[in-house]
Amino acid sequence: MFKQPTEEEKRHDFLWRVHAHVPGLGEIGVFNRSHYEDVLVARVHGLVPEKTWSKRYGIINDFEKLLVRGQVTILKFFLYISPEEQLERFRQRLDDPARQWKISEADYKERALWGKYTEAYEAMLEKCSTKAAPWYVIPANHKWFRNLAVSQIIEATLDDMNLHLPAPSVDLDKIRRDYHQAKGLTP
Repeated sequence: MFKQPTEEEKRHDFLWRVHAHVPGLGEIGVFNRSHYEDVLVARVHGLVPEKTWSKRYGIINDFEKLLVRGQVTILKFFLYISPEEQLERFRQRLDDPARQWKISEADYKERALWGKYTEAYEAMLEKCSTKAAPWYVIPANHKWFRNLAVSQIIEATLDDMNLHLPAPSVDLDKIRRDYHQAKGLTP
């Protein structure tokens, strides 16, 4: 969802652009990439000093607590694939014309930083998996297993939320009578 910050976004705190996309009450949102880029990419590429990115873990935790207090349910999935599986997926993208749009030179450049990313991911998972917003680490080499695990967590979360449809805000009996009368039917 989030690309490199725009010039306007850079003039604000790193969470400013994220907060605008948080789903409203009764809505569901899915973020593919997020504010976590600011403790991953920023760290790995040295985009900001360590004293800046290292403070962001606590800021992120506070932000997510604020969202949870506002009745936002947060599910965070870290989909782990092995380096070998990543390379195989890159090969598939190169070989399959329907997938070639997904591959870029940047994929290979970032792959060279696997070790640095691993350190950054481990720190992110350790520091930002909270009771309010836990991380779920999902083995994702096999897409069928990834999909099953994620769907089961989402289903259990929705069940625990005890969701129900809102009560009608209109007189349904009157609407039925009006409908039947307009059609010339007897109720």
